[in-house]
Amino acid sequence: MPFWVGLVVLVAGLLVSIALHEVGHMVPAKRFGVRVSQYMVGFGPTLWSRVRGETEYGIKGIPLGGYVRLVGMYPPKDALGKPPRAGRFAELIDAARQASAEEIRPGEDHRAFYRLSAPKKIVVMLGGPMMNLVIAGVLLTVVLSGIGLSTGAGTTTVAVVGQCVTPQPTDACTASDPPTPAAQAGLQAGDRIVSWGPRQISSWADVQAAIKAVPGENIPVVVERDGKQITLTVSPVTANRPVFDANGTAQTDANGDLVVEPTRYVGFSPTNAIVREPITAVPAALGGAVGQTVGIVANLPGKLIDVTKAALGMQARDPSSVVGVVGVARLAGEIGEAPISDSQRMAGWLSILASLNIALFVFNLIPLVPLDGGHVAGAVWEGLRRAWARRRGLPRPAPSDVARMVPVAYGVFAVLVVMSVVLVVADLVAPVTI
Repeated sequence: MPFWVGLVVLVAGLLVSIALHEVGHMVPAKRFGVRVSQYMVGFGPTLWSRVRGETEYGIKGIPLGGYVRLVGMYPPKDALGKPPRAGRFAELIDAARQASAEEIRPGEDHRAFYRLSAPKKIVVMLGGPMMNLVIAGVLLTVVLSGIGLSTGAGTTTVAVVGQCVTPQPTDACTASDPPTPAAQAGLQAGDRIVSWGPRQISSWADVQAAIKAVPGENIPVVVERDGKQITLTVSPVTANRPVFDANGTAQTDANGDLVVEPTRYVGFSPTNAIVREPITAVPAALGGAVGQTVGIVANLPGKLIDVTKAALGMQARDPSSVVGVVGVARLAGEIGEAPISDSQRMAGWLSILASLNIALFVFNLIPLVPLDGGHVAGAVWEGLRRAWARRRGLPRPAPSDVARMVPVAYGVFAVLVVMSVVLVVADLVAPVTI
């Protein structure tokens, strides 16, 4: 399948995820009476838009995000109860308050976002990240329970027949290398092993055990090919080959080199078993993925330093390092080209989209504006202040002056831009591949 198919699937899936993230904000906001003036997927110039009711719905030219414009995000000066503090960024903060106030139509101040109770603000701002978590859960359910994943365990069906016996498993074939016993016997991809010498075969473990246990040469091996049983004659040889653990993973030493040992060798590999998990296994898988993503985000500064060094050629790129948009696109394209079944190709794409949605969920919970977590933090602080005042019999405090965090939002945005540039460069000059 062409490389570009993976890119199309990724872009389409990402746009749907972004669109649904914004729906997660918009629906509860409208439910609570907030006027939503815009719902946009993408940034930059508008490619298409239509007004329905009081909301303009549209698609913009840069598919790297989206937004819903909730009227009255910041409380105006007269709602703060006391004059805001003057400071270094007073003009910038006042401009943000003024722009927010100008969106409120006459007589609709009660429909401004800042008028919502703290719990309702939290519901609105968590709606987007929670939508991403739900999307990830649905995608993981399809992958784990619907399609199934390829495991390290093999089946009794042949996938690949080796062409030659090399001195070491990583060596390339040369003209002087003898053909593998499997190739000499006429074994073909798609053959299903029925018996090996006197042993009946029902699993890949049976095949491995039979190769080691059945001695001698000219061993009769029965395979099923095109619905018919055929008897082949196989003469295993002794060769240095990798040592595998119980999960089918090749063992490595402290230097990362393959551990090899002399063993009876035939020269073919099986198709991997596809295992479907019960739906009850999805929550644990989702929780584990979220935990891993939290760990990555927590260690993001250190990982970005390593990525920067890789981009500058100072060290090799860690295959498990953070990747950006270009890196994710490359991985999606490589899955499209990989010699795997269409179902496993789809499982790979859906797994990437699930990971992206989990990343959006975790990243948006960081308590810094302009991320959703920053507004949630402001609402939580407002709720705590009001609860304290209620308990002490004090007047109801004014809404939290979230506009004071606008300079922080600019700083966070600048950091995100720098991080994105570093990742794009690293993904181009030192890419992570599958």
